[in-house]
Amino acid sequence: MDFFPNLHFDDPLFNMAVVLTAGVLGGELFALIRLPKVTGWIATGILLRQLRLPGMDTVLDPQALDRFGPYMNFVLGFIAFTVGASLYFGSLRNTGKRIGLLLLGEAMITPTLVGSVMYFGGKWLDPSMSLPPAALFAAIAIAGAPGTTVLVIQEARARGILTRTLLAAIGLIDMVAVAVFVFISTFLADESGWIHALESVGVQFAVTLAIGATCALLAIVMVRTLVSPAFLGPLMVAVVLGAWGAAASFGTSGGILACTFAGITLTNSRHDLVRSGEAYLNSIGGALFALFYTFAGMKLDFTQIPPVIGLVALYFLARLFAKTISAYTAMSLSGATDNVRKYLGMSLLPHGGVAVGLIILVGSEQSGFSDEIKSMVTTVGLSALAINQLLGPSATRFALTQTGEARKDRPRLLDFLQENRIMVDLDGDTEEIFQKLTNLLYATTPMSTPQEKFLESVRARESSQTTCLGTGLMIPHAIIDEPGDNEVKGVLGISKKGIKLNTPDGRAVHAVLLLATPESSRKRHLEILSAFATAITRDINIREQLYRSRSAAHAYEVLHADDLNDVNYFLEDAQQRAGLLEQDEETAS
Repeated sequence: MDFFPNLHFDDPLFNMAVVLTAGVLGGELFALIRLPKVTGWIATGILLRQLRLPGMDTVLDPQALDRFGPYMNFVLGFIAFTVGASLYFGSLRNTGKRIGLLLLGEAMITPTLVGSVMYFGGKWLDPSMSLPPAALFAAIAIAGAPGTTVLVIQEARARGILTRTLLAAIGLIDMVAVAVFVFISTFLADESGWIHALESVGVQFAVTLAIGATCALLAIVMVRTLVSPAFLGPLMVAVVLGAWGAAASFGTSGGILACTFAGITLTNSRHDLVRSGEAYLNSIGGALFALFYTFAGMKLDFTQIPPVIGLVALYFLARLFAKTISAYTAMSLSGATDNVRKYLGMSLLPHGGVAVGLIILVGSEQSGFSDEIKSMVTTVGLSALAINQLLGPSATRFALTQTGEARKDRPRLLDFLQENRIMVDLDGDTEEIFQKLTNLLYATTPMSTPQEKFLESVRARESSQTTCLGTGLMIPHAIIDEPGDNEVKGVLGISKKGIKLNTPDGRAVHAVLLLATPESSRKRHLEILSAFATAITRDINIREQLYRSRSAAHAYEVLHADDLNDVNYFLEDAQQRAGLLEQDEETAS
């Protein structure tokens, strides 16, 4: 007797369980050989495609994976929302020039180089290559992979100027890619002229901005009126779903843009809500991303590569070359540090998400392109994207490691001195210095103490006893009452030419560290004072590098370099050493 007449293994939930399990195992295996887990997830997906599992056999049914589309769209929306939420304007001080020039380079240098190489080099490899597919390749090449990049950064526990630049830029780069693609595809498809193409770009961005901002503002209103703190996380999920769904009728990239704009609006209106939403989803982030990237691997068909291997290799190398040149040029013009100039282009290699959407859009019936153009762009684009997805995460991690930023995302003594809390070219008398640094502190740091009250405390402390310590260092400070907050806050001002003040040794002041210390953190306050004074007085090279910093990024690199690890130490290492010392003392006694 057949007790299970309807037995089958193509149920979507069962399929997702199989794919998730395989992806987790693949990611762990790749982690054992020191490769990013995301690469393992993608590779596992490629392997699962070859196994042709029930319900997921893309050979028998090329649209077999389409039924998982809503899940894929949600994770893409979450990635876009997270990237948008990282664009908190208050924390982007001192990065504007770098990001602006990088976006300009991505809008002009990358598509120009890729388009030229694909047109002239492609004609030599394949006579059927023409201007339209070359131009489409140029636009698609701009797109990055925010989700992959964020995962690699998190896995590497990276922190630093390169990491900060990456996180601030990757979402905006995808916006540039969408804008260039809409312009080029509209111009090529209907031949209505460049003015109409620009109008199409403006319409798409205006609509998705309105949708994303509306969803975010509705969430803020609900939090203020109806929703309890326990449901902030689910509400952020609703924002992602609502933004993507409302924008679905405005093109493949509409959802990504809408979710990005929702994140930007929310983080700059109510930054605390974003943190709650991220904390809610991060608890299941591993499952979300492992399943998403394993499915992404299953969509990549390596059997398509052999017939077009020459064009695939050309596109891959052209994009790598263009990204490197674009990033190096932009960072050189912005005066970025050597590490960022050398390795930013390599770290931008991951390719996915928006690129997949743009490639699919070219291949759709609504695109208006010929079958020949559709076939070339889809085959070459997806094949090169498969290679980028496998090699890109490792390239990003290599860049983070080479710059010394890997494993730096741990609490350090001087963590509060991020790039946005450092200013160079400080000048003025004592009162002007205090005013400028206080303005910077309150512009970049949440403070409940009224600004004028804090400033008055700093003045009073200085009038009772100077905080000029000699050798060009001054550390004005105030003890503040911040209920429930024991974090020392502060900003740093640098003056290359030096400021003439009443100093004990008669030397000009080159560095002014302004500290705001809660009553409960006096011990940490003393540790910071000691660390800074030690760093400045013991090594003339470090002192000169800091005092002559060309930018806030250079000053940050000096303070957070490995040379200062014993001064700007990792707190967990210090706690561990303290614990071992206590154990030794107990054993001795």
